[in-house]
Amino acid sequence: MDSVLSAAESVFQSMSRAAYPGLWSGLSRQSRKNIVQNVRKALGKSGVDYAEERIGADFAAGGGLARDYWTNYVLHFDPKLILEESKWSMGAVKQDTAEIIIRYKKSDRDAILKMFREEGAWKVGLDETFPPRSK
Repeated sequence: MDSVLSAAESVFQSMSRAAYPGLWSGLSRQSRKNIVQNVRKALGKSGVDYAEERIGADFAAGGGLARDYWTNYVLHFDPKLILEESKWSMGAVKQDTAEIIIRYKKSDRDAILKMFREEGAWKVGLDETFPPRSK
């Protein structure tokens, strides 16, 4: 259970410190895939055509697309609220999935952070837990 909590904490710390390569590597495959597809779609709407591989490589390296994306992301989702103002407890743990129950101190509802074991490490299902709002 410590490895699950540590992996999740590391992602939110990376987000808070703008350490984008560490943040990216701590996300689940599905979260990374969804983010790349959403960024590609947004770029396409502005007339820019990037291959998904190029976007993924930019995010892995903490490039300009990653900086723009995560800077905007933290305007709407403050990782410090999760790290400093919330109580964490373990939920269900299975072989390759786990849940972390997060209760923000000013909320009466829990957020259930979805975690996935991939390639021998626990990854945060950021997009699976906090999907982007549809416009």
